[in-house]
Amino acid sequence: MQATTRNAEPLLDQVYGAIADPTRRAILAVLAGGDATVGTLADRFPISFNGVSKHVKVLERAGLVQRAIHGREHRLTLNPAPLREAARWLEHYRAFWNTRLDALESFLVGKKKARRVRSR
Repeated sequence: MQATTRNAEPLLDQVYGAIADPTRRAILAVLAGGDATVGTLADRFPISFNGVSKHVKVLERAGLVQRAIHGREHRLTLNPAPLREAARWLEHYRAFWNTRLDALESFLVGKKKARRVRSR
């Protein structure tokens, strides 16, 4: 797992950095409903066309958005593959934390039972 993790780190950094911003997450949500142009996206957000364009570029660098240029029209499409990779990385740690939280729960239940026994 370590070699895979090491190779995936730059992509993970870009993906998590890209989705850290609420505007970029909102752009992804729009694109999840279908392709859009940069102009169409700009109309949906209370920021400038250039602001939306900068957010889109961050999403493109992370591989989350693909751009197809037809004349003057820039059509954007969601690419969910990097999100799947990021989810796999998180899933690895879910098992770790579930084990730790189960142990904590057992410890706390045991302490609570011991307190009840002492208070009788």
